Amino acid sequence: MNRRLWASVTALVSTAALAAGLAAPAAAAPDAATARAPKQTAAQKTVAAMQPGWNLGNTLDAVGPDETAWGNPRVTEDLFDAVEDEGFNSVRIPVTFGQHQGPAPEYPVDPVFLDRVEEVVDMALDEGLYVLLDVHHDSWQWINQMPTQHDAVLAQYTALWEQLAERFRDHPRRLLLESVNEPQFAGVDDATSYALLHELNVVFHEIVRSSGGRNADRVLVLPTLHTNAEQGRLDALTATFEQLDDPNLAATVHYYGYWPFSVNVAGGYRYDATAQADTEGTFARVHDSFVAQGIPVILGEYGLLGFDRHTGTIQQGEKLKFFEHVGHLARTTGVTTMLWDNGQHLSRTAFTWQDPALFAQIRESWKRQSGTASTDQVFVRPGAVADQTVTLQPNGNRVKDVRLDGRRLKPSQYRLDGDTLTLPAALLRPLVADGAYGTRAVVEVRFGKGLPWRIEVVAADTPALGDAAATVDDFAIPTDFRGDRLATMEARYADGTNAGPHGWTSFKEFDVTFAPEDGRILLRPAFFAEVTDGAPVHLTFHFWSGDTVDYTVTRTGTTVTGTAD
Repeated sequence: MNRRLWASVTALVSTAALAAGLAAPAAAAPDAATARAPKQTAAQKTVAAMQPGWNLGNTLDAVGPDETAWGNPRVTEDLFDAVEDEGFNSVRIPVTFGQHQGPAPEYPVDPVFLDRVEEVVDMALDEGLYVLLDVHHDSWQWINQMPTQHDAVLAQYTALWEQLAERFRDHPRRLLLESVNEPQFAGVDDATSYALLHELNVVFHEIVRSSGGRNADRVLVLPTLHTNAEQGRLDALTATFEQLDDPNLAATVHYYGYWPFSVNVAGGYRYDATAQADTEGTFARVHDSFVAQGIPVILGEYGLLGFDRHTGTIQQGEKLKFFEHVGHLARTTGVTTMLWDNGQHLSRTAFTWQDPALFAQIRESWKRQSGTASTDQVFVRPGAVADQTVTLQPNGNRVKDVRLDGRRLKPSQYRLDGDTLTLPAALLRPLVADGAYGTRAVVEVRFGKGLPWRIEVVAADTPALGDAAATVDDFAIPTDFRGDRLATMEARYADGTNAGPHGWTSFKEFDVTFAPEDGRILLRPAFFAEVTDGAPVHLTFHFWSGDTVDYTVTRTGTTVTGTAD
């Protein structure tokens, strides 16, 4: 049995097991007829077989003349070969059509562009992948004007899907079609938006089904408003499913985490209980509203919004915990996942992962739950070495052993009291004895199953900040980090009120308003753009060691001065 077939069978068995619940002990098992899991629909089988999936982001969806407009290379067969080799069973191909459509009344799609879309779809299908094709940034380019331009938008949308339905009517059923990405409507309330989205979804359904061929029973995918998983959004889409009464439909939502954590603002730099509850609530609602009712669900995009800048917006251990949790919840609720990748994860030329540890965590979550911990870094002061404790989160696994730079430690060299791991000063002292700052060793906690959890042992002292003077466009604070790492920054005026963007919180957005670099901390123009001229701003920099350092900046016109407090 080849890898793809085995993955498909495994996905189907897992989904059936979820639907059936936990098996009773053999002695108490009911007869075969009553023990049998409910028969799956074709849509459920298809969506289960698609797990896991990957997005071809910022390519055919780019707003520009061609697929390279947003910096990614032209798609080749080698890319889909690499995607399949990495364990993915499906690919979502977002496409933005608006700039490639001609005028009313036919709204013709440029045949060269449509041929290229079909070529890319066929490349993925030929690799054995399932494909989800969607109408992408059209949602905010022109579809969102439907409240005031109802007939024109509906005519263009209808013409677009008539052309797509005709082009793909005879493609294999491993091709799925999604009506619109992240639907939104300008200037109207939710009730009106729900009605407009319902109208678009119904029109999409009618066009595709009436086009015949394999479109007569192809799996069609319908989004919630904003592709969001709030209960009102789910309920509105449920009403559409009930009206259409079509077993070959699937629902789709997106998830980018609890917003303060996802972009690292308002002190949300940890995947804390609030962020975890947001993730758990999302999957619970999606499961109860759709999966439990027999409607398969595709998590059409997931990730962290800070990744739009770079994957370092969220600290490594915190983002690993997020992706482990998302993967676990998706697997246990029967939701198929499609990782959003606009080129920041899998290299489109070298076909290697920019962050191998991140992808390892994602891939492992497809199969099982791994143990994590409260942190993946401990900070040790070379001149005052003390015991360091880490709270393990085994997630049902047992601790197998603890290793230091690959060497298995004896139980006498560390302490494990329940889920509390203590690294004694006697173990740490030799690691920082040379006085050098930075990562001095790596501790690995290995569990009976899943990935080990890595903990960096970092030698650090309180950072020192220097005075500075520059313009708002290039202001940077000279910083001797002394091995420490910047977590977040607060900004307040002398009277205690919040300064800078996002005035409802003192904690500013990482990278958008400030960012650490080698030997300095940058304060971005976006920060000074919302600072009162001439008013001193008191900054508090929070470091991962727990240390804080105060600093004051004053903007006068386009110049800025800064002094250490």
